[in-house]
Amino acid sequence: MRQATIGNCRIGVWKTLLPLGFLVVVAIAPARGDHWPRFRGPNGTGVSDLQGLPTAWTESDYEWVVELPGSGHSSPVIWDEALFLTTALDDGARTLHRYNALTGKEEWSQMTRLGVPPTHKKSSLASSTPALDGERVYVAFADEHQQLLIAYTFDGDQVWSFDLGPYKSMHGIGVSPIVYGDLVVMSNEQAGESSIVALHRLTGKVAWSHPRPAKEVSYATPIVLELDGRAPQLIVLGEPGGLESLNPLTGESIWQTAAMPQRTVASPVYGGGVVIASSGQGGMGKYLRAVDPTGAGDVTSTHVRFERPEKDTLNYVPTPVVLGEYVYLWCDRGIVCCVELSSGRTIWSERIGGNYSSSPIAVDGKLYGVSEEGEVVVLAAAPEFRELGRSPLGDGSHATPAVANGRLYVRGFGRLVSLRAKSLVEAAGSGN
Repeated sequence: MRQATIGNCRIGVWKTLLPLGFLVVVAIAPARGDHWPRFRGPNGTGVSDLQGLPTAWTESDYEWVVELPGSGHSSPVIWDEALFLTTALDDGARTLHRYNALTGKEEWSQMTRLGVPPTHKKSSLASSTPALDGERVYVAFADEHQQLLIAYTFDGDQVWSFDLGPYKSMHGIGVSPIVYGDLVVMSNEQAGESSIVALHRLTGKVAWSHPRPAKEVSYATPIVLELDGRAPQLIVLGEPGGLESLNPLTGESIWQTAAMPQRTVASPVYGGGVVIASSGQGGMGKYLRAVDPTGAGDVTSTHVRFERPEKDTLNYVPTPVVLGEYVYLWCDRGIVCCVELSSGRTIWSERIGGNYSSSPIAVDGKLYGVSEEGEVVVLAAAPEFRELGRSPLGDGSHATPAVANGRLYVRGFGRLVSLRAKSLVEAAGSGN
């Protein structure tokens, strides 16, 4: 690995805002600082306690719509009123944008130009979601020759850039960085030399690097477990290396499982005393493993609590959501199932239609899933199946929604929309 500098240019061009319907944009400060700082929000859970979000709406109900200057599948990330998002053009230009999260107005943008490697038809040159720590934004871009992790201040000034080396993949980069304490962690599992790397967030210097077996690119973004009475664990996932727990401060291995049988795309999740990991191929989930994270060394024969084989309904690209005693698998080809965490037993499985590359999120006990065709489907997160609503995004999407500032933010192929919770709409209407 080597340090690298790149030439970035500040674009600073305001994009056109398209206000829709009768709602007036009012800058109402949230009751508390609202953050959605990484892929799928705090620690990658995809869970928000926001109340009052509609379960069905029309396009005219969006607070604002921003047309994006390029394509991409990365998710928006938010820290208070700062929203960050990446886009890319076919000529290799990748751009990080900062928008005002309350109004949708663009505040600055920074462009990085790399080569144009091959990508999967469902991937893009801007599929990695940035990570935030309240002071800086960290973003990853790659081509065949270099994989760059770049740090910017919230004002758009580049602080450092680090090159993890060549990136070998038929489908492009999709994994996202995370922040843990003073470290920025990047999973670099690919067809070439693979590792998990932690950099000092202030300097971009390597804190530690943990080697992983090389075979297939993994798109699984790590999570951190902080269980009572135990040291923190960084949970990483890949096909040849399986599930592995690392000390997030040193990179030392705590426990690991055998390899996963296919490619890993969905990120691991935790709940009910188990880490859930899945793999698949051909657009379908093929295998799921639930692991008790209290072991040491090779735990394949001692701490795997249950498995779900190919004959069961399984997710592949979408990351599951854990709420209470259940994990909800929102599957690629339009089937959703509720699985009991204590046993792996299917509680219900229902076909809802559509195709899904976006991961679902849970808001106030409701599941929000965005189809590739541009429909937002809302289900009750409960042991009884209930569909609560369907609404148009107005654009196709592969991106996972975000929640902050009393709003749902959804990114389509070419635009970003904001939907306010009812409490904010009512406050705007009353003049409060």
